[in-house]
Order: sequence, then C-alpha cells, then structure tokens
Amino acid sequence: MTEHNPHQPEPGFRDSVDMMFNRAVALMDLSPGLEEKIRVCNATYTVRFGVRLRGQIHTFTGYRSVHSEHMEPVKGGIRYAPSVHQDEVEALAALMTYKCALVEVPYGGSKGGLRIDPRDWDEHELEQITRRFAYELAKRDLISPSQNVPAPDMGTGEREMAWIADQYARMNTTDINSRACVTGKPLNAGGIHGRVEATGRGVQYALREFFRHPEDVAKANLSGKLAGKRVIVQGLGNVGYHAAKFLSEEDGAKITAIIERDGAITQENGLDVEAVHQWITKHGGVKDYPHATHHADGAALLEAECDILIPAALEGTINLANADRIKAPLIIEAANGPITAGADEILREKGVVIIPDMYANAGGVTVSYFEWVKNLSHIRFGRMERRADEARAQAIVDELERLSADEGLGWSLSKNFKERYLKGDDELELVRSGLDDTMRTAYQSMREIWHARDDVPDLRTAAYLVAIGRVALSYRSKGL
Repeated sequence: MTEHNPHQPEPGFRDSVDMMFNRAVALMDLSPGLEEKIRVCNATYTVRFGVRLRGQIHTFTGYRSVHSEHMEPVKGGIRYAPSVHQDEVEALAALMTYKCALVEVPYGGSKGGLRIDPRDWDEHELEQITRRFAYELAKRDLISPSQNVPAPDMGTGEREMAWIADQYARMNTTDINSRACVTGKPLNAGGIHGRVEATGRGVQYALREFFRHPEDVAKANLSGKLAGKRVIVQGLGNVGYHAAKFLSEEDGAKITAIIERDGAITQENGLDVEAVHQWITKHGGVKDYPHATHHADGAALLEAECDILIPAALEGTINLANADRIKAPLIIEAANGPITAGADEILREKGVVIIPDMYANAGGVTVSYFEWVKNLSHIRFGRMERRADEARAQAIVDELERLSADEGLGWSLSKNFKERYLKGDDELELVRSGLDDTMRTAYQSMREIWHARDDVPDLRTAAYLVAIGRVALSYRSKGL
C-alpha cells in the first residue's frame, strides 16, 4: 500500500470532481474537443441584489451555474448556506449533468446557491430574499419550465420552492406551465407525493439493489442481505433521516450510530430513528437524547466499526485526514461529494466499496422529473386508471370466488391477498415504483462495466463512464 503524506494538500470539491472526471475519460475514446466540451461549465451567473430588511438595505450574493445543455431544461437544486461559492456551485452543476445522464432523466446539469445562513432570518424576511433572488434569475431565463428548473437542496425546502414558483407565475402570467418552473413544491402547490422522502428512498433502493448481487456484496467483504447490517449515518437531515428510517423499519438494518452537529449517539442494538428525529426537531441536536450513549466528538464515529457507512451531510467529510482510519467496508454517498478524491484513492486501496453520490442520491432528481412531468400534463398520476384497475381486479376475484362456490371447492382467497390485489396504485405507489425501477436500471448499467472491464476498478469510475458516454452521444447527435 502506498504511503500517504498527511500534509499533502487536500483537493477542493471542484478539483475532486475534475480529478474523478479525468480518471474516467482516460479510459474512453473521446476526441479532445468533445472531452473539453463535456468537462467545462457552460455559464455561471453571479447576482448581487439588495433587499430592505430591518430598516436598512442588505446585499446578498447568489449563483446559478449551467454545466451542460446537451438536454434542456437543465436541472439542479438551490442551496442556502454561508459557505456557498462559485467553485462549489459549478462542481455541483457538473455532478448534476452526470447524475441525470446516469439515471436517464432527460435534463442537463445546473445548480444554484445563495450565500446566506437561513437561521439568521425570520420567515417573512426569507420570503422577501427568496422572491428577489427568484426574480433576478427568472428575468434571465435561469428559472423556466423549458430552460432551467431548480429544486430544493441544503437549507431550502418545499416552502422556498412555493415562493419561487409563485414569483415566476407573477412574472409570467400567461404561462400555463408555470408550476413546472421548479420542483420539490408542497402538494397543494403542484408538488408530487413522495418528493420529500425521494433522496432517502433512493439510497434505500440503491442498497437493496446492491444486495441483490452476491458477487458485489462479496467485493465489500460482506455477505447475506440488508437485515441485521450495522449502519452508521452521518447527518440526520432530510436525506439521512429518510434513508435511516426506511432501512431500519423496512429492511431490518440496525442504525448503530447517528452523527450530528453536536456530537454523535450510539446504541449497539439499533437506534429508533423516528424518536431521534423528533428529539432533534424539538431540541436542535442529539445531546441529552435519553436512550443512547452520547459522544462529544461526533466525527470520530465515522471511524467506528460498522457494515455500512452513510455520509449524508456536507462534502469533504471523509478526507486525507481520516480516510486511513475508516473501518466501514461499504460506503454509500447520500450527500454530494462526501469523500474527497484523495480519500477515495486511500479507501479504494483498502478494498472499500463505495456506492457513488452520482448514483446513490439521484432519487431526488428522479422524483423531481416525475413532478415536472406531472405539472406539464396537468393531472396527477393514477387519477384516470386507478379505479379501472381496481374494477378489473375485483372482476377476477369475484369470478374466482364464484368458481369455488359453483364447483363446491370450498377455498377462499386470503384477506391479505385481496386487500393488496384489489387496491389500485395511487400517485405515491407509482412514484415509488418509478424510482425503484430507475435505481435498479442505473445500478445494473454501472455494474455491467464494473465487472466487464479490468481497467474499471470501482463503481464511481463505472458511473462516470456510463454518464459521460451518454452525454457524448447527445452532443454527437446534435451535430456538435
């Protein structure tokens, strides 16, 4: 194993994405011109706008970056954080391009950010700031159902998306598709069932698919199914919470540690994710949570023994400083860029299997796509066919029961079967079905390359190869 100098400089997030891109294109047969076209960020718009708040004018800085327009509209979240800067937004936009290509969602990649700590402002102030930001972007077509469709990200949610959608509609009073200008909206404002849980649900479906392939599980020195696996989750925000909740409640995994801003809590027999989530909502952190052991140094728990590690918070959490000490044999990146390029190399040498962010957290953009399609078709999924499906199922059940009675067979269908079979799919079930199918298909396209090529050592490289290949095909068919 190579010696790693702990003092070597850590590549930034943008550099990490570029390094991983370079590693993949080195294995591809692309012309230098096309490679460069795919690599570069097409445009970044920086906006500085003033809002009168608390008796004076405050100036805010925001960004909207468009990485690739090989398909339109372009798609990507808007994050509110004091640390937002241009390099980060451009790296995230690039990741969005590859993510959409990998899971076959017909968008180019984009990303936005506003340099602001949402906790510093009241709700009505945040609304004024958000509407002004939306106005600045929309008037330059950087929010538009056909050109650029934002979504929630760190520090934003349904509320902010509703404000943005309303602001766009006020500016475009005759656009019948105005609701499709942004996704992640509340249900009463054109949202879709299952969007809030989507990214966490996608992480669950990704792990389920991984564990369907014993060959892949063995590569991570694991065996068996998800049930009983010890899981450490870092960050119990929207993504971490839903992933942990579904894995523990539906798949029998044990969440042995949860790492938060104010330390970590552990429980060998598995934590009650819902109870922890409610505690955090009420108290702002995990400190003093009664049914677990608290550790002041939360980051140290990233290095604890477990089967699966789920980093679901910020980028660069696993880096040159701690990668050597990570014990998890399987890491699934629920956050964007939680493992730096340097750390990725160390972990690969150790034989750790990493399910990459580009695939693992694509549940959000997948269900955003379903929401956008719903907005453009102006009808919720399942509305027309649900009862017809139920009637057809009922006819079969009735006929079977009549046959039994006529022939004196004396058998009856189990109650459980009838309940399940006679229920037509509503929007939530259709969304989950579409997401499950997307995650399974995308994983199979990655593993095919991972297993078929000796020069592809890991899933991340495989993911980049699939994604870049699809983007290249799009550009070629455009005649570029």
